[in-house]
Amino acid sequence: MMSLRKNAEKSAIVLLSGGLDSMVTAAIAKEQGFAVHAISIDYGQRHRRELEAAELIAEKLDVVSHHKLALDLRSFGGSALTDDIDVPKAGVGDTIPVTYVPARNLVFLALTVAAAEATGANDVFIGVNALDYSGYPDCRPEFIASFAETARLGTKAGVEGHPFEIHTPLQNMTKADIAGECDRLGLDPAWSWSCYDPSDDGRACGLCDSCRLRKKGFAEAGLEDSTLYAA
Repeated sequence: MMSLRKNAEKSAIVLLSGGLDSMVTAAIAKEQGFAVHAISIDYGQRHRRELEAAELIAEKLDVVSHHKLALDLRSFGGSALTDDIDVPKAGVGDTIPVTYVPARNLVFLALTVAAAEATGANDVFIGVNALDYSGYPDCRPEFIASFAETARLGTKAGVEGHPFEIHTPLQNMTKADIAGECDRLGLDPAWSWSCYDPSDDGRACGLCDSCRLRKKGFAEAGLEDSTLYAA
């Protein structure tokens, strides 16, 4: 594992889950001229396949470093991704689904900012989206703005006048827009993994909220999703 030590280029810490959104976000950070240091978090998620995708994406994008952190959120449970709760397959609803992991992005961003401060970087990228999404409260722009202010108040860098910029390049994009960015950036969708409940043969289920939103986005963009789906 390479060091996170800041180099002569401007550095950014990118939260790389292995999903489509995080892949596109990391590629955008590189396009903007940042030396990308990726962080992936093994939180005990049932769709651990996304961690393999994160490794592949980090390799394909030739990031400066890729750190994998272990954080056992299964000990808390409370989500279909970290507990013995069935993943919903009936379609995207209008309430916060049981796939919401309590305070996940709050915890993840805190860790990412800690890594940024330790290395002298002031830029953090996260692939949250608040248009075509499952309604998670920690993906909304008001949460990101609030967290940025908390990070300014709660870090040495922040109180000394060097606040962190939380970049959310996909915040106001539809899934079709994100699929278009994936294509524009020359990324293979199959490098990424979005499914919450992979089938026994390793294919994406095609029916969970994440699969449905992803398929909808590529269909609306008129682009092919090279991911293999069970349904």
